Amino acid sequence: MPMNQMHQRICSSEKWALKTRELLLPWALDGVDLGTDVLEIGPGYGANLRVLVEQVPHLTAVEVDAETARLLDVAWGERARIVHADGAAMPLPDTSFDSVVCFTMLHHVPTAEQQDRIFAEAFRVLRPGGTFAGSDSRSSLRFRLVHLRDTMNVVDPATLPARLTRAGFTDVAVAVHERGGSLRFRARRP
Repeated sequence: MPMNQMHQRICSSEKWALKTRELLLPWALDGVDLGTDVLEIGPGYGANLRVLVEQVPHLTAVEVDAETARLLDVAWGERARIVHADGAAMPLPDTSFDSVVCFTMLHHVPTAEQQDRIFAEAFRVLRPGGTFAGSDSRSSLRFRLVHLRDTMNVVDPATLPARLTRAGFTDVAVAVHERGGSLRFRARRP
């Protein structure tokens, strides 16, 4: 994965998994109806997947890193479909999911253009009326230190609504956490 060793340890830790379960996902998904068929783009080490698999009947996860996808399949393959693929070019049928989610992964996508392709793919695989939701981190000194020699392309909450609208979404909402460490977004496919 395109992460330094310290960052890998943090993201694969039980402490991060607990933070995800108790803080990140409840805030990111507050008020979001995920439906029954959910796609997670970029599950990484699976902290979010662990929570989602308990909340929805059908979960698919698309992971770009081959070894990480293999490990996720070993750990969760009986409860979730794991697909090794790029979130910007997913081998999934059009209009096949009630919701698409991604958490704390967009800043690992090297360019805004690739992020926009992920948004377009999320739109493509969503059913009409489906929701695209998620969260990502915002820049800070600590965040930049954790990302030394990593890919770090932080999403600007001020420009994100227009980018999601260009991908075809409506009812776009972006919020910054009151402590400023993260943002969440929601958008709907009409």
